[in-house]
Amino acid sequence: MNTFFECGRYRFVLDAVDSKPLVMGILNVTPDSFSDGGNYRFLDDAISRAEQMIADGVDIIDIGGESTRPGASSVSVDEELHRVMPVIFALRDCGKAISIDTYKPEVMREAIIAGVDMINDVRGFSSHEARQEVAHADVGLCVMHMQNLPLNMQFAPAYDNVNDEVTGYFLQRLAELDAVGVARTRVCLDPGFGFGKTLEHNISMMRHLSVFQDTFGAPILVGVSRKSMIGDIVGRPVEQRLAGSLAAALWAVNQGAKLLRVHDVAETVDAIKVWQKILN
Repeated sequence: MNTFFECGRYRFVLDAVDSKPLVMGILNVTPDSFSDGGNYRFLDDAISRAEQMIADGVDIIDIGGESTRPGASSVSVDEELHRVMPVIFALRDCGKAISIDTYKPEVMREAIIAGVDMINDVRGFSSHEARQEVAHADVGLCVMHMQNLPLNMQFAPAYDNVNDEVTGYFLQRLAELDAVGVARTRVCLDPGFGFGKTLEHNISMMRHLSVFQDTFGAPILVGVSRKSMIGDIVGRPVEQRLAGSLAAALWAVNQGAKLLRVHDVAETVDAIKVWQKILN
């Protein structure tokens, strides 16, 4: 596996004896995200949330200006930029890596100019335009798998074999990024839990994480925090899914995941510390 993850201004060590999984904190500046929609729409609230995540031990702050929850509609480039750019400018010198959660090449371009360290694309840089924007930029990339689009991805997800199809997708995306000169050390991979998958598909991918990690070498990012797969298992509403989310996060770490994308930073950081202390 790659020794480092090159993430803009930051180089994260991945395989040292004392290295820990990276915790990516979710900062949605949207009115309609499934868990925290509307909580951080205003700049002061977003900054306060980021400051709390920093105090809690976050490694990367992932700013999102468009909801990708099941059934969500897209927003315009102008609206997304209006939401995210003030937050990027406010946080770019906060001492932590800043990620932008977007699939729009125009938003990628402006965010890179503004100084973000990472682009997190739910469409996996599948468009030529997106690849061109990031090809020679000094940013880390998160390549995510999604079947269909948020508006319809959960209508009837179907695969012959979800792990084989996700593997094939990653192989294609990595080849396309290689072709435009993106160093593999800049890339992490997200299987896309809940993005066009049933609970059975999600569980199958969780059990396959170590194989994904071994197959690609690139670090695997897991984002299951508060998602419906947790709710389906524990039977609790979104605001009561912390314990289930932590259980899934620790399973992912045990299977080799190197990044965790979460809402609950402090709790995740503490869980990892205890797990690693016992392990080591």
